[in-house]
Amino acid sequence: MAEMNDRSNLESLELDQFWMQRALELAQHASDEGEVPVGAVLVRDDEVIGEGWNRPIVSHDPTAHAEISALRAAAQHIGNYRLLNTTLYVTLEPCVMCTGALIHARVKRLVFGAHEPRTGAVESVFTILQDPRQNHRVEVTGGVLQQECAELVKAFFKSRRQKAGQ
Repeated sequence: MAEMNDRSNLESLELDQFWMQRALELAQHASDEGEVPVGAVLVRDDEVIGEGWNRPIVSHDPTAHAEISALRAAAQHIGNYRLLNTTLYVTLEPCVMCTGALIHARVKRLVFGAHEPRTGAVESVFTILQDPRQNHRVEVTGGVLQQECAELVKAFFKSRRQKAGQ
C-alpha cells in the first residue's frame, strides 16, 4: 500500500510540475508586455479550462491579475462562476484579492510556485485560505518549481532597475 501511495505522490508532483511549467510560459507573456511576470492555469480533469497572465498596466485594470484572468476565462468557458473540482496553478503566491476570488469560485486546490513575502495571502503575510471562518476550503501546495518561478520575478525586477539606472 505504501508503494502505491509513493507512486501516486510522484505522479501528482510530476503533474503539478507539468502544469506549473505552462504557468511559467504564461508568466513570460506578462514579462514581454512589461508586467510583473505571473502566469496562471486553471485545470479540471487534466484539461485547461482557463489561463491568464498579469495585465493590470496594459489593460488599465487593477484586478487583471493572472489568477483573476484565468478564473474569468474558465467561468466563461464552462458557463458557470462556480469552478468546482479545479486546480489553479500560479507562479507566485496569490494576493488577498486573488485568494478571495478562489474561495468565491470554489476552486478545490491551489498550487503556487514562489512565495511572495510582501503581499502573499496564502502563507507569507496572511493565511486567508486556512482561516476557519471561510465558507470554503482550498487545498494548498506551495513551492512547486519555486526556484524557476522566483528567478523569473527577480530577473524582471533586476532588468527594470537597470533600465531605470540608465
